[in-house]
Amino acid sequence: MPEAPGGTLYRGREGMWSWVAHRVTGVLIFFFLLVHVLDTSLVRVSPEAYNEIIGTYRHWIMGLGEAGLVAAVVFHAFNGVRIILVDFWAKGPKYQRVMLYVVLGLFVVVMAGFLPRHLMNTFGGH
Repeated sequence: MPEAPGGTLYRGREGMWSWVAHRVTGVLIFFFLLVHVLDTSLVRVSPEAYNEIIGTYRHWIMGLGEAGLVAAVVFHAFNGVRIILVDFWAKGPKYQRVMLYVVLGLFVVVMAGFLPRHLMNTFGGH
């Protein structure tokens, strides 16, 4: 029985998980944009219904959802730059793992700056 190749770019290594996370965050952002367009267009149909829907966004669950959305956008943006470098920079594949750790570091820094203030607003620390 042949052995499974080890150490390739995407089979169970950081590159594969980065690829999966990039696709998942992209789909989540797409669905947010779809809902955003639908709820915004509701203002033309019924301003009262629009106000009611927008009012539900003040709930703490939606605040956590907003934090998740920001996390998805931040990771997707930084990882997208990493993917561009892997694809178009001659040394990109060689440094793809290091660049992923840079992406994760930048993600943590940005989220550490965003989350405390956002969560204070979400849970009543206006």
